[in-house]
Amino acid sequence: MKLCVALDKPTLKENLELAQELKTFDIWLKVGFRSYIRDGKQIIQELKTINPNFKIFLDLKLYDIPNTMADASFEIAKLDIDMFNLHASSGKIAMSGVMDRLKEVKNPPIVLAVTALTSFDDKNFQYIYEKKIEQKALQFAKDAYESGINGVVCSAYESKSIKATTDSSFLTLTPGIRPFKEDAGDQKRVADIEFAQKELVDFIVVGRPIYKANDPKEIVEKILSRLSR
Repeated sequence: MKLCVALDKPTLKENLELAQELKTFDIWLKVGFRSYIRDGKQIIQELKTINPNFKIFLDLKLYDIPNTMADASFEIAKLDIDMFNLHASSGKIAMSGVMDRLKEVKNPPIVLAVTALTSFDDKNFQYIYEKKIEQKALQFAKDAYESGINGVVCSAYESKSIKATTDSSFLTLTPGIRPFKEDAGDQKRVADIEFAQKELVDFIVVGRPIYKANDPKEIVEKILSRLSR
């Protein structure tokens, strides 16, 4: 299991200071909507300057018509990133189109499909998708797997069943991890490290428990210690 640290600080300077503090660790860094819209390619370039071995997850959750998604994915693959994501609800045609387009790229990044955002509870999810989270997440994961996508973004509660439905090597990345049972905030389906390990999660994303800590480096050390058990 790999740790992915969310860079969701209010400014580029603060995100880079956090990355500088964590530069000796073997971790992934997540660059999301806020940071990328504000800072663009610069943040990726600066992060790779701090540590060329940092793995970058560009979390933009693409969702558009198939051709636009394929074009956008091709441009993303030109950036110095290692993983990005799109919405599984964009459909199999869009997902297959993205993977076909990325065949034109040497060493393409990992592509993940978002199943159900961890900010959803079952009631609000069902209002939009007309099925329970677990049921629809499995369907989305199956669609992504059949479209050639490398894995999915899901909660820890769906990870093991998704792997059972698809393949053990099909990646699962889980946001909303509260490593030491911190407050859930705006997340609904949170989990701790032990539960994520039991559910065979491949990547855990941790944000606020790290970047809001007085000593982020100490928190990362504690998390990595847990992951190595």
